[in-house]
Amino acid sequence: MVASCVSIGRGDSPRHATSIASAEKDPFIKTRDGMNVLGLVAFSLALGGVIAKMGEKGRPLADFFNAFNDATMRLVGIVMWYSPIGICFLIAKKVLEMDDLETMFSQLGLYMATVLSGLAIHGFVVLPLIYFVLTRKNPFMFMYNMLQAMLTAFGTSSSSVTLPVALQCLEERNNIDPRVSRFIMPIGATVNMHGTALYEAAAAIFIAQSKGVSDRLGVGDYIIISITATLAAIGAAGIPQAGLLTLVMVLTAVGLEPDVSLIITVDWFLDRFRTMINVWGDCIGAGIVQHLSKKELAEDSEKQATSHQNGHANSAYNIVESVRL
Repeated sequence: MVASCVSIGRGDSPRHATSIASAEKDPFIKTRDGMNVLGLVAFSLALGGVIAKMGEKGRPLADFFNAFNDATMRLVGIVMWYSPIGICFLIAKKVLEMDDLETMFSQLGLYMATVLSGLAIHGFVVLPLIYFVLTRKNPFMFMYNMLQAMLTAFGTSSSSVTLPVALQCLEERNNIDPRVSRFIMPIGATVNMHGTALYEAAAAIFIAQSKGVSDRLGVGDYIIISITATLAAIGAAGIPQAGLLTLVMVLTAVGLEPDVSLIITVDWFLDRFRTMINVWGDCIGAGIVQHLSKKELAEDSEKQATSHQNGHANSAYNIVESVRL
């Protein structure tokens, strides 16, 4: 656990080993300085699952981690008050280091176009197609009814702030059962950050290209970027620009310098689009669950209605009996 915080292990087959002795000099497993983020995330998931299964015995440990998380978030909140000043100097330093401003700005433009194109394909092709295949309903009418929630997400850059508006649109305009929407949406606002995951993967590759080290990334590194971006996005808070914090984890996982100063200048703009896609994906999930759970919801409603009628009947019977006595 401690070693994973300060070093990263990776396989590297000895190409020129002609004997066991030479292979030992060039071992298969090599380490480099840096934090093994993927290993820590996997360990944290396993530990969290075990603590949840322990029940009351694991509650003290769970309370400790919750308190530690709250303390960390308060520290982050304090730092964020001073972040505009620091970000200003970071951007100024990065601009002064640029040899060719025109080339750098064109690269940033292509980076923005890549991210926006990926989000557009995911939000307007992939998600509607999944909704149509599973429900056989018009996804664009569903999207039209969620327009207010999506515009709120675009304006606030926060999934958590958009949650009440999204619930209202789902229940009043798309006729989603409150038992479904109020179960799916809070979970989705916390863990369903697919727009953020897509953005972090593209941002990590762009940073590697801008620093001229993309040639060092192999297939395994791209797989690690994809997995780490997905897991890191799950842990991202539903607040504006939270993806920048988890992007540092993605960069560290593949041994890149965690320098996000270059993309800070455009992150505030891209954050609005990825938040909108995050909320749209949550709504799609609620609509699919509603369609697939129609039978169970109807049965549960019948049981509730029957128990309600029986309760009224028992109350009336008790009143009659009390009058007789």
